Amino acid sequence: MNIRSHLSGKLLPAVFRQAAKKSRRGMGKLFFLFTNMSKEIHLLPFMEPGRVEAGCDEAGRGPLAGPVYAAAVILPPDFHHPLLNDSKKMSEKSRETLRPVIEREAVAWAVEAVSPEEIDNLNILWASVTGMQRAVRRLDPRPDFLLIDGNRFRPFDGYDFDSYRTVVHGDATYSSIAAASVLAKTWRDERMRQLAKDYPEYGWDRNMGYPTKEHIEAIRKYGLTPWHRRSFHPKELEPTLFSGL
Repeated sequence: MNIRSHLSGKLLPAVFRQAAKKSRRGMGKLFFLFTNMSKEIHLLPFMEPGRVEAGCDEAGRGPLAGPVYAAAVILPPDFHHPLLNDSKKMSEKSRETLRPVIEREAVAWAVEAVSPEEIDNLNILWASVTGMQRAVRRLDPRPDFLLIDGNRFRPFDGYDFDSYRTVVHGDATYSSIAAASVLAKTWRDERMRQLAKDYPEYGWDRNMGYPTKEHIEAIRKYGLTPWHRRSFHPKELEPTLFSGL
């Protein structure tokens, strides 16, 4: 009888089989922990210690319909959550799990919506900046320094060029910006689901106002709503629908 057959099937003593199963389960648990540890995101808690820093981000720059949302968040310096990341890289379930955690544990937070009319008047870039500025104004305590996701911002209300820093991919770099991205995204998604009840033809509860095939076809069939951005001209709809606007 060879060793392989001796260690298999019914010839293997029950105690050995049980030990082997436990060993496999233990190795499986270790592998699970190792792979998840390697996937955990390590965000920076602040740019400079000793300051009250607020992270700012927006959600909804690309859609054809709905407001753009902006958020500002001041986190405790020791805040950490393994799910926290750039909201675009997170699942909807993870974002919804984190939202109440951020709102409960943040030192201060605020969310602002900028309407389609303002987007059309300001353009989407400066509408997004305006939303972040409005959110910052509502923070208490007032932050000493602002971390802005992206590469464009402008001074306001005593915040000069030395009082803020723009950070490309900041939502994947700093915890406070990532937290702001989660709040902006979840608040906007919630609003679009509400608007979808009034305009079910456009599928906003699924596409959140983005230019999906479903949304484009609905615009062709039903036209524009008061929540559509007139300054956004998707090539699929030009020039007929937007001509003369």
